[in-house]
Amino acid sequence: MEERKLITVTSPLLPDLAEFNEYLKDIWSRKWITNNGHYHQLLEKALCKYLKVPYVSLFTNGTLPLITALQALRITGEVITTPYSFVATTHALWWNGIKPVFVDIDPATGNINPDKIEAAITPKTTAIMPVHVYGKPCDTKRIQEIANKYGLKVIYDAAHAFGVEINGESILRAGDMSTLSFHATKVFNTIEGGALVMHDEEAKKRIDYLKNFGFADEITVVAPGINSKMDEVRAAYGILNLKQVDKAIDLRKQVAVKYREALRDVEGISFFDDMVGVRHNYSYFPIFIDAEKYGMTRDELYLRMKRENILGRRYFYPLISTFSTYKGLESAKAENLPQATKMAESVICLPMYHLLTNEDVERILNMVLK
Repeated sequence: MEERKLITVTSPLLPDLAEFNEYLKDIWSRKWITNNGHYHQLLEKALCKYLKVPYVSLFTNGTLPLITALQALRITGEVITTPYSFVATTHALWWNGIKPVFVDIDPATGNINPDKIEAAITPKTTAIMPVHVYGKPCDTKRIQEIANKYGLKVIYDAAHAFGVEINGESILRAGDMSTLSFHATKVFNTIEGGALVMHDEEAKKRIDYLKNFGFADEITVVAPGINSKMDEVRAAYGILNLKQVDKAIDLRKQVAVKYREALRDVEGISFFDDMVGVRHNYSYFPIFIDAEKYGMTRDELYLRMKRENILGRRYFYPLISTFSTYKGLESAKAENLPQATKMAESVICLPMYHLLTNEDVERILNMVLK
């Protein structure tokens, strides 16, 4: 029997190769391949316009902006965050010698629950680091009110939230800073890459120093920075991908609509609907399995799909709070995180990308619909 086509959980948005080759020829002729080159500057400007934000600083991946934001804002002590995210969120705190304090999530969104934040604040708390999970906006207004009340900074991990807006305004304008990931698996990618969004020129200048060893000029080092600059090749790749990202998002939306139509009345399966007034980017399509009602556990469905060459992803599972580095923390105990634990144990992300065909979607749904 012929093996069926592999349907991966995601697939990268790739620029036109002929166009990219022309950019590469220009890079080769300029002989300036990193350190704030021509395409690096063009991409920063283009992203500011597309994302509707005043300042963007490009990075070589999506983790270093988190680490650098914490340095730039001089965050210490304890930071309140979510256990329901990719490990980079909490690892960035650990690398800065900061203690993460986990609070539970809102089951309606998967995001940090503002109602749980205040009880976790101590005299050592200096910031809140929420995550726009699956690109769904956090309750930024409530979070900012709490931050203002206690004099805390807010850094948003917006790795999933490229281009997401509420009533026409970018969610990247919330908080003190927001970070983006341009990893190959994201809606917009530069193969590896990321960015930090800030709101004033001085913050932009400080970030640019920090990502280049702390150099302010040829002989002046103003801070103990690191090397996390994006090179010209990936910046050029990003400029080309920016031209086609809207079309890719539209195609993702069409897949999401098909999934929702087919799964809406299936007992034991739930999913998120679009939020009112939000421009979503359809970066993921998580479903949640109630094993008793569905007649199969999440892991049984995951393995069943895998046997049929359809790759889902249990994203985010396990919780960050269960990993060896963090599980000893008081805030990491499962009894403190019932909603996050439940979501992690029931989630599976269905394949979601711009290249999925109607036949692919039908195959995926046939597996889920049993």
